[in-house]
Amino acid sequence: MAKTIVVKQIGSPIRRPAKQRQTLIGLGLNKMHKTRELEDTPSIRGMVRKIPHLVEIVEERD
Repeated sequence: MAKTIVVKQIGSPIRRPAKQRQTLIGLGLNKMHKTRELEDTPSIRGMVRKIPHLVEIVEERD
């Protein structure tokens, strides 16, 4: 089974550049405090690193 991470949105996309909003949508997040369980891949990690002020990794699962 693949590793997964739980990502939570902690910041609002209001008054943020369009690229940051698109990254949130790409992660499947669009509302405050919403969480998503995503596969732990380099592309997902890169997206999270692009917007560390808007999301946090809550949990890493095996």
